[in-house]
Amino acid sequence: MKAFTYILIALAFTSCGTVVNYDYETSTDFTLYKTYNYFDDMKTGLSQFDSIRLIDAIDVKLSTMGLTRSDNPDFFIDIQSQDILNQNNSNIGIGAGGGGGGGFGGVSVGLPLGSNQNTREIVIDFVDKKQNERLFWQAVSESNYKTNGSVKNRETTLIKLVEKIFAGYPPKKTN
Repeated sequence: MKAFTYILIALAFTSCGTVVNYDYETSTDFTLYKTYNYFDDMKTGLSQFDSIRLIDAIDVKLSTMGLTRSDNPDFFIDIQSQDILNQNNSNIGIGAGGGGGGGFGGVSVGLPLGSNQNTREIVIDFVDKKQNERLFWQAVSESNYKTNGSVKNRETTLIKLVEKIFAGYPPKKTN
């Protein structure tokens, strides 16, 4: 029974993390991009306050990476997000059976492992408007960001999320 408990705890911890996937145009020379700004007509999918918190966190992170926000930028940033319902179809079956004397019997019970969970997908695009709005870098994250959490929790979560997202920028060139 202890092993079963440890497995459930391990599943709970591994299912709560943030996942970030990156994609980029391989021919991009990322050293050419030093200044950025945001599209004026962004629809972030977040509340106005959370949009400001996310943009502030991105500004701080990009500043530490040597990038500067500018009115005449080298590239623009677009942010989009949406809630995603992840359906959990995992379960454990427990069965018992018996037989003898010409009779057979059995009992089986399915126990769900966890429940459906809402996560937030946040997509951050880097777009070069001078090259016909060419997308050159993208991060897609999925996290347990809760829009109804406390202000402090949302702010902390967004800062950690931005740190994880920009760990993949600029991408490491592989030979």
